[in-house]
Amino acid sequence: MKREKLAVLGSTGSIGVQTLDIVRENPDRFEIVTLTAHHNWELLARQAIEFDADCVVIADEQFYAPLKAALVETDVKVYAGEQAVVDAVCNSQITTVVNALVGYAGMLPTVRAIENGKRVALANKESLVVAGDMIMPLALKKRTPILPIDSEHSAIFQCLMGEQSPLRRLIITCSGGAFRDLPREALDDVTPAQALKHPLWSMGAKITIDSATLVNKGFEVIEAHHLFGVEAEQISVILHPEAIVHSLVEFEDGALKAQLGTPDMHMPISLALMFPKRAVRSAERFNFADHPTLTFREVDRVKYPALDIAYDCLRRRGTAACTMNGANEVAVAAFLAGKCRYTDIVKTIEYALSKAQFVDVPTLDDYAANNEESRALAREFLKI
Repeated sequence: MKREKLAVLGSTGSIGVQTLDIVRENPDRFEIVTLTAHHNWELLARQAIEFDADCVVIADEQFYAPLKAALVETDVKVYAGEQAVVDAVCNSQITTVVNALVGYAGMLPTVRAIENGKRVALANKESLVVAGDMIMPLALKKRTPILPIDSEHSAIFQCLMGEQSPLRRLIITCSGGAFRDLPREALDDVTPAQALKHPLWSMGAKITIDSATLVNKGFEVIEAHHLFGVEAEQISVILHPEAIVHSLVEFEDGALKAQLGTPDMHMPISLALMFPKRAVRSAERFNFADHPTLTFREVDRVKYPALDIAYDCLRRRGTAACTMNGANEVAVAAFLAGKCRYTDIVKTIEYALSKAQFVDVPTLDDYAANNEESRALAREFLKI
């Protein structure tokens, strides 16, 4: 069997580490060509040695020297800088790019991977949130598949397999994050440590905060629009605290299809890598007796205003979602650093959206300019 040659962008993060679990379990199917990380050079070096990578990239250039030193006795090529991450996906050896980068930084690597004909396993939802109107037509033109890694979009993808009739509605489930049982009046005083205690999922800090605010769920609505070609009015969000039903599809005859499973990202990652086949993972056994009750309820749109903001950005199109994303990234970083309140995150997004220049049909340069402007506006609002 010819092995898939992978670039794993963000290999030291939660999704990247779990991706390498799948590679480790299937050495006959996958070969690591490139690994990238933002700053965790020590783990990156260990991964490069274990998987005999051809090259590694550390985005934060201050860590180039220790990474280079750690790999001096190997044949691994070492590069540094954000541009080097983008350039890495163009390597002619690579057949599949796993984009597990966080935030806006993942958008341009997705574009370049598609332009170079690489299959994309996408965990970086911001690629489509920011530039879906550009990326999806480009993927169609290049006949390059984009396979979703997000558990919700993987679930929808699986529910649509084999269907030839139009759908009525996508129903994206939502765990509610760390504060789902906390009254909204108490949110002003919550701490980063509290926000990082997700009740079910083990994820990176940024996405865990986004799950608490439901910014992440709003972004998933936008991503679903681009991946599956459905309008905002056909996408619903429902609170499902157990996180067993990962999402549903409703068809015109009233039938509902759902994909169920434990809160574990190994399954959607392995499906994205192996599609149309599935991995054999002996440890994966779901026991219904352990989950006798599955509950669902409507999302409190007053407690979670970010969800409706994301819907508004989807309807506006253009650079609106880019503005939301840039402001959110700055505000989340400020909250994690203790420089603002949790409730300031959404206020920062609203401020940036009210002030940023809007471009209806943006180019890559427009996205870059809007991203910078939205971040500057966020810092202005937060006074940081």
